[in-house]
Amino acid sequence: MTKTIIFLLFSFLSLHSFGQNEKDMSFKFSIAPKMQESFGGTGKLVVYITLKNNIQPTSLSANQDSTWVFGINIKDWKKDQILELDAGSKWTSTANWELNNIPFDKYYLQVMWDESKIENRTEHPYRMFTKVFERTNESAPIIPAEFFEGRRMWTLEEHELIQMFSIESKVLSKWWDKPININTAVLLPSGYADNPSKKYPVCYNIGGYGSRYTRVNQIVRDSTLNEWWISKDAPQIITVFLDGYGQFGDSYQINSANNGPYGSALIEELIPAIDKTYRTEGTSDTRYTAGCSTGGWVSLALQLYYPEHFGGCFSYSADAVSFYKMQLINIYENTNAFYNNNSIERPSKRNTMGEPEFTIKKEVQTENVEGYTDSYITSRNQWGGWNAVYSPKDTNGLPKPIFDPITGEIDSSVAEYWKKYDLLMYAKENWPELGTKIQGKIHIWMGDMDNYYLNNAMRDFDEFLQSTTNPKSDAEIVFSPTCGHCENYSIRTYLEAIQKQMITKPKLH
Repeated sequence: MTKTIIFLLFSFLSLHSFGQNEKDMSFKFSIAPKMQESFGGTGKLVVYITLKNNIQPTSLSANQDSTWVFGINIKDWKKDQILELDAGSKWTSTANWELNNIPFDKYYLQVMWDESKIENRTEHPYRMFTKVFERTNESAPIIPAEFFEGRRMWTLEEHELIQMFSIESKVLSKWWDKPININTAVLLPSGYADNPSKKYPVCYNIGGYGSRYTRVNQIVRDSTLNEWWISKDAPQIITVFLDGYGQFGDSYQINSANNGPYGSALIEELIPAIDKTYRTEGTSDTRYTAGCSTGGWVSLALQLYYPEHFGGCFSYSADAVSFYKMQLINIYENTNAFYNNNSIERPSKRNTMGEPEFTIKKEVQTENVEGYTDSYITSRNQWGGWNAVYSPKDTNGLPKPIFDPITGEIDSSVAEYWKKYDLLMYAKENWPELGTKIQGKIHIWMGDMDNYYLNNAMRDFDEFLQSTTNPKSDAEIVFSPTCGHCENYSIRTYLEAIQKQMITKPKLH
């Protein structure tokens, strides 16, 4: 049964625009008596304000210039206590104006209460959202707001070819000192039930940042894709959809100082369990990785770090494969992440015409507000996620920041630690041994106008592979002019590419 915590939000808003307020904005929150049992009382209250219509502010991460976020940490909030806050409270924000001076005649507002800290499951009982409120200077001062238990529950569509598969990871549970489950969705090929003696190749699909195993639902919800998948024309490949859950955002499916041994859990526990449970061929040359964005990086990283466990990676729009070009930052040589050497703010995203959409500084400012430590390192969003994967653990037990959350100054000692996750550097240093193990296995697609400037690092990776000898790399890297992030990616695209490789490449067993 879905539980609900109800807060009443009283907001005395501006009656005139551009700061001409008759009353300062204030908030009063209360908890419905029947819901007080599930309320902890310590967490972060976050207010999202946007000018965008029909879009939930929290789904934007407030990166765009027309969205702003305010946050405040709350401790020991008693379940029967009225919590009163006003614009003079200790809010952190991304705005250059105060809550009692909102300079817009019309805007949209949403509030989040988050007690989850390092738990990033959106179905977590202590991370709740209100609906979006449309506000004007003439709006009534009282806003009744309900906070629900999670934005949505993660469930799989009922389909004869989809199964939930979950194991408790011994290595992760030991590392975190609590039970940690690895959840996946298994998509079976159309002929699986009709051929009980047949064994199948398997592809491990990794989604974009933080995406869950339930993304398999998109296939059966899309009538065209579903019709294709259940037909005999679809590749007869088992697809395992890995979970993007991680304690600090996304685990990236690899071992790290902050997230724990996710790579070991995948290689030593999950893959053997899948091979035991399903009729996979169970050989490395019939086991593949595929994904886009975060999934593009992970699919390539797994092939490089565990070359003898996978028979090919199909990587699309991978996150920066070299930190010499981490988007537009040279992590090793630049001194500041926010500003380039000409003191110009670095953009983080652009459209395919080259027009910047928001900057790295704005992106990090948002994550600073959302993090329970008022820093991006605990935001569980993109920069916090990268930092947790690539950085060492700090003396406080949290990930050590690669750059100062306020000034953007880069910590060179942390940058040195990042080198172990620089895929270009790893390939260069290990090529004499690695090169032979990945022959015929590297398949990469990248849009040459990637929205996050990821094509820059991939160009360097391509240049290195083309220069290799002993062995000469046969990697396939395709750059598509004017294309953006993940533009040419779909399950059909990569599964048909895997099928093509299986036909043209002889098996090793």
